[in-house]
Parts: sequence; structure tokens; C-alpha cells
Amino acid sequence: MPAPLARTSAEAHLYLELHGCDCGEQTFEPESAVVVLEDGELGQRYTYACPRCGKQHEVTFRLPPEPAPPGPVFTYGGPEPSELLDAAEWLAVADAYASQAPADVDALAPGDARRARALLTRAAAAVDEALKFEESDRLRAVRDTYAKLAAQSSNIIERSQ
Repeated sequence: MPAPLARTSAEAHLYLELHGCDCGEQTFEPESAVVVLEDGELGQRYTYACPRCGKQHEVTFRLPPEPAPPGPVFTYGGPEPSELLDAAEWLAVADAYASQAPADVDALAPGDARRARALLTRAAAAVDEALKFEESDRLRAVRDTYAKLAAQSSNIIERSQ
């Protein structure tokens, strides 16, 4: 079975966090290396030892033929749907990030606003990934709300500088 495509390192790291060790540990520091896959394509191999049980892990992903160009907005991948996570997993990721951000970003101190912006930006990007599987007005509204709150956090940061 060919290695699944990891469109960005952010997507690969998120996959590793979500699919941690069998013992339940999800926090670790993987080492990575670019490798040549059996079909001659390039891949990225992540290896780590679980800090809780010591089990050794190795996960290999295909790399995209062309790396995604950096853009002004955080993203987990290109225009195609993820091969690593399905729509439900992306929505769970979005909910997890958004639930860590305060509901009223306008009252935040600049440091807290930076954290809220990062959380909400990732939540919006995760919803964008779910939308690649199926367009939905409800999902689009949730994504737009996260993006709006992230922008409000940015405004707080800019006013403090």
C-alpha cells in the first residue's frame, strides 16, 4: 500500500498527534527525514519513541510533487481533500481548537489575543479542510465566524504595538 500523502508538515504533525501511541500518549517529539519511497517518489519519515510506554513508532508519508507555496493564511493543504483525515476528524480538530479560545476576544490582553488568533486560525483552516469533502452553508458560517474572531484578535495585537 503506498504511503498516504501529507500535503504539508502541519497536516503530517496533526495526523501524528491525533493517531498517537496505542497507550494513549499523544505528545512526543518526532524526528523526520526525507526518504525515497519504493516507487521512487519522495516521502517524509517520522520516527519517535513514546515517552510513556517506550514503544518505537515510524510513520511515512508521501510528499506532494510541488510544495505548497507559502501564503498569508495558515493552511493544512492544497485544494484537494486530505488523504490523512476525513471530514469528521477535521471538524473535531476545529472544535478542539475553537473550544480553547475565549468567546469574547475583544476583551483580551495582547498576549492572550495572540494565542486566541492562533487557535482560531487553525480552527478556521480545519473547517476549510472539512469543506473540501462537501460544501455546506453551515460549515461555511462556522468557518467565517472563526476567521472573524481571529481577525478581531489580530486587531487587538496591532493596537498594542
